[in-house]
Amino acid sequence: MIGSELLTDPLWEPKHLGQAIPPSPHAVSVALPRWEDVIAYEEKDPECINNLQSIYPRFGLHPFLKAVGEKALNLHLKGANSAWPYPNIITAKKAKEYCNQINNNAQITIKEVAGLQCLIVDSNTTPAAKAFWQHTGLGASSRQAAIALNKEKTPSKNAGEHARTAIRNRLAKIYGCESNLIQLHPSGMAALTTALEALQKCRPQNRTMQLGFPYVDVLKLPQEIFNGCELILNLDPLKLANQLDKKKPSALIVELPSNPMLECVDLPLIAKIAHEKGIPVIADDTIGSAININPLPYADIIFTSLTKSFAGCGDILAGSLVISPESQWKQTLQELFSIEPFSHLSDADAIPLAEASKDVTTRVNLLNQSCMQLKTRLENHPQIKKVHHPEYCQNFQSIMRAHGGYGCLLSFELSGGIHKAKRFYNSLKVCKGPSLGTMFTLACPYVLLAHYKELDWAQKCGVPPALIRVSVGIENAEDLWDRFKTALES
Repeated sequence: MIGSELLTDPLWEPKHLGQAIPPSPHAVSVALPRWEDVIAYEEKDPECINNLQSIYPRFGLHPFLKAVGEKALNLHLKGANSAWPYPNIITAKKAKEYCNQINNNAQITIKEVAGLQCLIVDSNTTPAAKAFWQHTGLGASSRQAAIALNKEKTPSKNAGEHARTAIRNRLAKIYGCESNLIQLHPSGMAALTTALEALQKCRPQNRTMQLGFPYVDVLKLPQEIFNGCELILNLDPLKLANQLDKKKPSALIVELPSNPMLECVDLPLIAKIAHEKGIPVIADDTIGSAININPLPYADIIFTSLTKSFAGCGDILAGSLVISPESQWKQTLQELFSIEPFSHLSDADAIPLAEASKDVTTRVNLLNQSCMQLKTRLENHPQIKKVHHPEYCQNFQSIMRAHGGYGCLLSFELSGGIHKAKRFYNSLKVCKGPSLGTMFTLACPYVLLAHYKELDWAQKCGVPPALIRVSVGIENAEDLWDRFKTALES
């Protein structure tokens, strides 16, 4: 298993700043071992940025992708500022179309570099290009870039198709549905992009509606790339029904559970209200995991970041989209998704994902147990003000499978506020960086990473800036608790 050494020898000290987590050329996390490193990362401090050997996909260009982009810039005329590699001309053109909508005077071109299509833009258009890249998740993967740079070999088409078939069959068994209801995408956000684009064909002018505090890009994608999205935090059934009558959204989007507060909407009730009004429900089950919960009787579309616990190794980017066999729009959705071919999980990414996910059920069950053990000890420690975990959410329990657990994620607040949180984080001897679902523990001050420029807004939504989020791994339980206890007492 990639990164197994991190179970006992994590990247947690100042000297580890910027190292890839795990130590793989395709790592999806990066070490930000001190609180001040997180701030420096968000402030784009050159000393911090120049130390980064990897970066969370979609939040920036992986070094391989950056190298492809630099090749594209060298082929272009002067005036270009940045280049964004896409896997095919369709996705590159979608990015170009979006950038033109944002900036009528944009200087944009598309150049092919070793099979990848690079969107090349001027400085005024770079923010729009970055936003499309981040929110949609349609960009080329690091493995595709490695092939373009001749750092890795092109896998066979047959091997790639065999891997995708194995993954779809594996997911079909987990969800309890037919494999032809499952699509594979280059990221979880690409899966949501596909769903929103398909629904937009039915209701081209309608906004979506997000229920409950959202993962940043699940809200930003429909807000900035599509027709808009309204965030609803008051989930009183009568008020929600009135809002649906008034706003007539194209879909409701929910997270099972939410990130980072780990709260869950009453999915059966929400779905009943929405379906009575002809509104489909889209659910993100990345954190809960379909091994633990069953949203298919209620949600019409489920999207997942397979990067997380499904892969488990922290160095594969992928996503899935599942149409509920019980949805009243099943046939319509199948027809709509069949004509949306722009988002596709590559051969290079599918092959390692098929291998890594073979033991997904065993791993998720181990992560469930590890997280529960740490949660119990944290909530009994005097330095802990509050632990957030799905066990406390009846709505989550209502959609749990018979032998399901609560997932690998927890968040907590410390009694000493932000000052104590800084000391704790800097002293904690686990890997520290973004992402979740790995076999090794990952911690981060999540709100700073996801909402640095909107901390006041997050606070008003009930999400404190000093919150620590932990994706619990399978380290020895006593050893892991000793590390947390030592940091709490620092």
